[in-house]
Amino acid sequence: MTYRRNTLATLAPLAAAVMLALAPLASGAAAPAAAVPQVSPAPAHKALLALADQYYDAAARFEPINATENGDNRFDDQLGLSIAPAKRAQQFKLYRQFAARLKTIKRAQLDNGDRINYDILGYELNQLLAMEKFPEHLLPINQMDSVPVTLANYAGGEASQPIGTVKEYDAYLSRISQLPAWIDQAIANMREGMKQGITEPKAIMESGLPQFQKLVSATPESNIFYTPITKLPAAFADADKQRLTAAYRKTVGEQLMPALARLATFLEKEYVPACRTTTGLGALPNGAAWYQARVASATTTSLKPDEIHAIGLKEVARIQAQFEVLGPKLGYTGPASGLPVWVAAQPKFYPFKTEDEVQAVYRKLNDVLDTKLPLMFTLLPKAKLDLRLEPELSRATASDHYTAPAGDGSRPGVFWSVVNDPAKYGSTGMTTLFLHEGKPGHHFHIALMQELNLPNFRKYGGNNAFTEGWALYAETLGKEMGLFDDPAQYFGHLNDELLRATRLVVDTGMHAQGWTREQSIQYMHDTLGYDNSAKTETERYMAWPGQALGYKIGSLKIVELRQRAAKALGDKFSLPKFHAVVLGDGTLPLALLEEKVDRWIASQK
Repeated sequence: MTYRRNTLATLAPLAAAVMLALAPLASGAAAPAAAVPQVSPAPAHKALLALADQYYDAAARFEPINATENGDNRFDDQLGLSIAPAKRAQQFKLYRQFAARLKTIKRAQLDNGDRINYDILGYELNQLLAMEKFPEHLLPINQMDSVPVTLANYAGGEASQPIGTVKEYDAYLSRISQLPAWIDQAIANMREGMKQGITEPKAIMESGLPQFQKLVSATPESNIFYTPITKLPAAFADADKQRLTAAYRKTVGEQLMPALARLATFLEKEYVPACRTTTGLGALPNGAAWYQARVASATTTSLKPDEIHAIGLKEVARIQAQFEVLGPKLGYTGPASGLPVWVAAQPKFYPFKTEDEVQAVYRKLNDVLDTKLPLMFTLLPKAKLDLRLEPELSRATASDHYTAPAGDGSRPGVFWSVVNDPAKYGSTGMTTLFLHEGKPGHHFHIALMQELNLPNFRKYGGNNAFTEGWALYAETLGKEMGLFDDPAQYFGHLNDELLRATRLVVDTGMHAQGWTREQSIQYMHDTLGYDNSAKTETERYMAWPGQALGYKIGSLKIVELRQRAAKALGDKFSLPKFHAVVLGDGTLPLALLEEKVDRWIASQK
């Protein structure tokens, strides 16, 4: 369960940029001076905004799919070739130039808002440059995300890239016409990785292989990338219909089909057999430092893997203690650690026969929240939230997730539910899932951020600890709204919280402590009662080292700040105002968020 931007972008350099390091915070650079002018002098203000815009546009052109995923559709006709070593080197050179230019801007001449922009831009550039030495471009494909599968999921026109106008049809055609070059570069990179001993784990590539085989077709018309032509709007002029049909048939048949076949054959015959049998990132050359950099990116802290592992074990024990109380209410009398396994085996918690029955529950919950959330929030996004089913191609390996609205308001935010088999879709976790992926979780944060007056690099950016931490914190609000009065739904909430705690244990276990894939699967089965999903979850963490750490680390910080504010302010504490403080400036590194909340507490006193 995750915000789709983070899943797609985790391995991409732009995403590495927007997962921020804490080191600059430790220097005290983020603290505002006591006497700050409220209007920035024009030279410093204009120089900062110009630099920020140039930086964002450069990053978006380097990874245009990330821009699309984040709701910026200006680059939908571009694919980019960020995995090419020469382009990657040029981009890092450009980022060093941006960092040097930023240092020439006098921070003391900026107002509070611009200082936040200045600090975050500095962190992003620092984090980008910190990742330069790690050869992530040699790992361009895994089972969780890849450019070919992402573009295939766009083909229906219902995902982040709209395909409804002639211009949008041309943009998608332009983008997929660039895919063969990306595929050939990816194959070259993977061959180089094989030489250097830098490959993905064999287990996750075996899981992902069917995705790429499904992209291969016998005819252009039966290929998924031809899908837009099967949905040509009747309103299009005949000339446009004929031109687009011919162009798609030619591009798919002559360029894409051979390239997709090359990729599937290479993966099956060469790459998968050569992949490593080890599990964690720590097994790769310089892997320990590589993982530590990922941890810093995902949490915006300086926490070490061993410290996070200990936090995870402590949280697992705390939540299991709550199972002691909850179990009897569900009819369970065994040991607390066995409650998830017991619930997972109860037929009554799997009531669905169709996808529509699953969606009906989410639609009803969406309506209920519309009546309850205004009591907790004064800061609400204008963008609507839509509820859709995950496309069939990616259902087998996808998790329920959220995608951002279009920046221009033309497309709503979307909660995607992944229903492979309705009969196996558990009902207990649905409320907490929707609070996380829908509202007030990702939708209230991501959609609102696009409506704030922020530079593009922040409007379409973020960091994992705040983004996922907020969404996990949002789940806890269900108890205050009475949504967990049903013991089964409260179990679902606790069990999902337990999942986030378990992630701290298994992610650090695999990547820093030598755990095997099988150890992680067994631990998740024993702790969470997971069966098939223990494999899927474990392989997700293998593909995205560190990504899953931001959830719990971020939510623990937000809960801590709320408790601090409530204790300090007493009767003056306002939950809607607290939420407005947390969300009102968009995504922040956790230390900047803490400073902001502390300033608010002081101002309320």
